[in-house]
Amino acid sequence: MDWILLTFAIGYLAIIFENKTKINKTAPALLMAIITWLLLYQSLPVDLIDAELGDKINEICQIIFFLFGAMTIVELIDAHKGFRILTDLVYTSSKKKLLWILGITTFVLSSILDNLTTTIVMVSLVRKLVPETKSRLILGAMIVIAANAGGAWSPIGDVTTTMLWIQGNISTFGVMRSLFFPSLTALVVALFLLGIPLKGNYAHAVEKAHEKTPEPGGTLLFFSGIALLISVPLFKTLTGLPPFMGIFLSLGILWVLTDLLHGEEESRRHLRVPHILTRIDTSGILFFLGILLCIGALDIAGLLKQLALFLDSTLKDTTLIAAIIGLISAVIDNVPLVAAGMRMYDLSIYPPDSSFWHLLAYCAGTGGSALIIGSAAGVAFMSLEKVDFFWYLRKAGWIAFLSYASGIFVYWLQESIYPL
Repeated sequence: MDWILLTFAIGYLAIIFENKTKINKTAPALLMAIITWLLLYQSLPVDLIDAELGDKINEICQIIFFLFGAMTIVELIDAHKGFRILTDLVYTSSKKKLLWILGITTFVLSSILDNLTTTIVMVSLVRKLVPETKSRLILGAMIVIAANAGGAWSPIGDVTTTMLWIQGNISTFGVMRSLFFPSLTALVVALFLLGIPLKGNYAHAVEKAHEKTPEPGGTLLFFSGIALLISVPLFKTLTGLPPFMGIFLSLGILWVLTDLLHGEEESRRHLRVPHILTRIDTSGILFFLGILLCIGALDIAGLLKQLALFLDSTLKDTTLIAAIIGLISAVIDNVPLVAAGMRMYDLSIYPPDSSFWHLLAYCAGTGGSALIIGSAAGVAFMSLEKVDFFWYLRKAGWIAFLSYASGIFVYWLQESIYPL
C-alpha cells in the first residue's frame, strides 16, 4: 500500500508542476491511475479487485458522462451565441460590480443545478464578458468558490450533500436552514477579499460582448438549454435514474431541435451537435477520469478509511474532524472521504440532521476550494481556462481558506446561540 501512496504523491506533484515540466497534467493523471490499480492487482485477490474496479468505473463513468453532456450543452448554447442574453443583462464593466454580480448569480444557480454544471456555464459566460484570459482568471476563481459554497446548502447542489441526503443523514429543509447562512458568509467573505485589489473597469469587455450578432435560434437554444439543465435534478428525483441519464436526455432533445432548425442549411453545419463535439475539451475530461480512478484506488486500498479512523482517534472532536476532512478534500476527492465518514459514524450515534452531518456537508462541499484540483468545480475551471496550480494557490487559495473558516465560525455561532 505504501507504493500506491507513493505513486499518488509523485503523480500529484507532476500535476502541480505542469508548467515547469511542460508535461500536460492529463498524462500523469492517467499514468498514476493505471499504476495504482496495477499495484492493487498485485496485492489483493483478483476477483475482489475485478468487482471493486467494476463498481468504481460505474461511479466514475456516471460523473464523466454527466460532465461530457453538460459541456456539450454549454458549447451548443455558446455556438449559437445564446449567452448574449445574459451578457445583455450586465451593463457594467466595473471590476468590483461584475465580481459581485457573477458571484451571487453563481451562488444561487449552483443550489439549483450542481456546482460542476454551474461552473461550466458561468466560466463560459465570463469568457464572453471578458475576452482577455488573464483579466478574467480572478472571476473564474470566484466562480469556483461561489459554486462550491452555493452547492453545499442544497441537497442537489453538491455530490457529497446529495450522498448524505439520499442516505437519510440530512433532510432537505434541515440542511437548507442550517447551512444557508454559513455558505452565504463564505461567499461574501470571498467576494470582499477578491474584490479588494480590483479597481477600474474591464476595458470595453461588456460592450464587446454585446456587439456579437446572435445565430439563428440562439434565444431558443439558450432558454431550452438552461431549462433542460435545471430539469436534471427533477428528472433524477422523479425517475430515480442517475443524473447522467437526465443530461443525455437533455442533450438528445437539443440535438433533435438543432437538426430541425439547421438540417437543411449547409451554411449552419457549425451549429449542429456533430461539429460541437469537436469543440469539447477531451484532455480535460481524461484528466478528470485519471484523478477519479486514482482516488478510487486509494479508497479500495483502505488508505482513506485509515485516515478517517486516525482523525477520529486523534482529534475526538466532531467539529474539528469535519473541518479537517474539508481541508483534506482539497487534496483528495471529497466523495470517498464523506463515504468513509458515513461508514465511521452510525445514525444511532449521530441521528439524521444532527450538527455533525450538516457540518460535514458544508466542510466537504466548500473545503475543496482551497486548491484548484480539490473540487469538481475547480477541475472544470482548470480545464477550461488552463489555469496554473500555483497561480490559483497564490491568488485565491488563501482567500478560499478564509471564506471556508468563516462559514465554520458562523455555523458554530449559529448552533451556540440558536441551535437549529
